[in-house]
Amino acid sequence: MEEREVSWRSVMAVLAGIVTTVGISLLTDMVMQTAHIFPVFGEPMSDRQSAIATAYRIVYGALGAWVIARLAPNRPMGHAMVSGLLGVIAATAGAAATWNAAPSLGPRWYPLALIVTALPSAWVGAKIYEAQRANPKG
Repeated sequence: MEEREVSWRSVMAVLAGIVTTVGISLLTDMVMQTAHIFPVFGEPMSDRQSAIATAYRIVYGALGAWVIARLAPNRPMGHAMVSGLLGVIAATAGAAATWNAAPSLGPRWYPLALIVTALPSAWVGAKIYEAQRANPKG
């Protein structure tokens, strides 16, 4: 029974981190569109706009991994890396689905950047959590 509880807590930790990452990413996208920094949905993004989106997605990916590590019942790094792997899978699927439309949506490097940064940002988020846990007063 305890093993199932741990599994459930593991799943909930990963879901919480993913919801955090996706939620604040979408909210930031909407704010950027409302502020006319990003074009409306369906219009192509420039290299500069895509670089901005990449930067905050890296930070939000680390934050989501931190949430996962914080909520994980054990092995916080392992749980966070699961989210990084899921991020690689999701970004790869997104790149494959939009590759031929890329020039009309934005630069081709953008989905590749999301693939390449998913695991490192998850690792960084978990490392930050581990450092905080090792030095709670610091």
